[in-house]
Amino acid sequence: MATVELRFSAQPEHVRTARLVAAAVARRAGVDEAVLDEVRLAVGEACSRAVGLHRSHGITAPVTVRLIEEEKTFAIEVGDEVPGPGADGSVPGGASGRGGTSSGGPDEAEADEEDEMGLAVISGLVDDVEVRSGADGGVIRMSWPKTPVAVLP
Repeated sequence: MATVELRFSAQPEHVRTARLVAAAVARRAGVDEAVLDEVRLAVGEACSRAVGLHRSHGITAPVTVRLIEEEKTFAIEVGDEVPGPGADGSVPGGASGRGGTSSGGPDEAEADEEDEMGLAVISGLVDDVEVRSGADGGVIRMSWPKTPVAVLP
């Protein structure tokens, strides 16, 4: 179950809010202070990517961010509603060509390059990242270990 769930309209100005909330919840969940910048940057990239996908595909549904506190990890799932190829919901290594059709135009090629660049940045920031895409949209799941709480005698 999500500790916090955010839903925001696909507007770039809302990405900053998602980053701030993610960092605050990660801190409270016990993620190491040294990792919080990575959390902020990764959430910013994932949310910017989702916003870009929604806008380029004309989708008015909100972007969803789920912040999940688990026993030993803190996870963040950023979801979009852009249908992807593949009915099994899995796109190994990324989600290039989302939507299944390509006109091959320069704007679409540029969007695919930005999409791939965003995924590369996220993969560089987060050790545990999973990208899924299916008929109902895509999800980027990122997780970080929580710092064990020291028990004083």
